[in-house]
Amino acid sequence: MSALNDQEKQLVAWLADMNEDDALALARRMLLEDKKDPLRVLELCRMAMDEVGKRFEAGDYFLPELVLAGEMLETVGAIAKPLLVDGEGERAKKLGRVLVGTVHGDLHDIGKNIVSFMLDINGYEVKDIGIDVPVATFLDEVRSFKPDVVALSGFLTLAFDSMKETVEAFEKEGLRDQFKIMVGGGQIDETVRAYTGADGFGVNAVEAVTLCNKWLGGAA
Repeated sequence: MSALNDQEKQLVAWLADMNEDDALALARRMLLEDKKDPLRVLELCRMAMDEVGKRFEAGDYFLPELVLAGEMLETVGAIAKPLLVDGEGERAKKLGRVLVGTVHGDLHDIGKNIVSFMLDINGYEVKDIGIDVPVATFLDEVRSFKPDVVALSGFLTLAFDSMKETVEAFEKEGLRDQFKIMVGGGQIDETVRAYTGADGFGVNAVEAVTLCNKWLGGAA
């Protein structure tokens, strides 16, 4: 991504600092009045969300900030999406299908929602099946949606067993080799990935997009 101008730096800073009113007003102006490239504006949002994630991991931000960040992202996305359909829309829905869900026993959806949104705006067809999803539901959805990637989300450590159980069910039903599996959440690392049997892991939405691009040949 090219260097940021002052306006772009301001948007990233206001979003990351939870300055909701100013950030959303600036995003609207950039998209609707200045006619900036919506993909560029969404990339700035992604940069801001990455910073929010770092502050959360550092203990500077907590759940309320993550909720607000997700709401701001949805608001900007609602403005940008119609513009993408008009302009860059030919790029959309071409890269592959991703099934996303929070595993059973876990009710967290903020990180999952951001991952779903970022995959969507990066050209993937996403089906989000919600939170506390039983293994049987994942099996049914995999058979009907036929995804290229399955993303298992979980914030709590107890979710790791649910992720492992879900992956093992895919293997038992003979579905495992039909798609890639990623796991994600606040405490996921390589040890957890190996434990669950997934193909990859991501600690934030940017890494989820990067993994899908690597597996399915999307933009770097």
